[in-house]
Amino acid sequence: MEKNIREDEEALKDLLARGFQSTPVVIIDGEAVVGFDQERIDSLLGL
Repeated sequence: MEKNIREDEEALKDLLARGFQSTPVVIIDGEAVVGFDQERIDSLLGL
């Protein structure tokens, strides 16, 4: 599910509550990837 923190204040609050202060953040099966790391994203997705 995609969330846009510019349009969804609750999504921003959730991101900050998790300790993240920068974007993008991708969460896959509970694992967070901060920034764009295609290799790590692919790995977490099993690609």
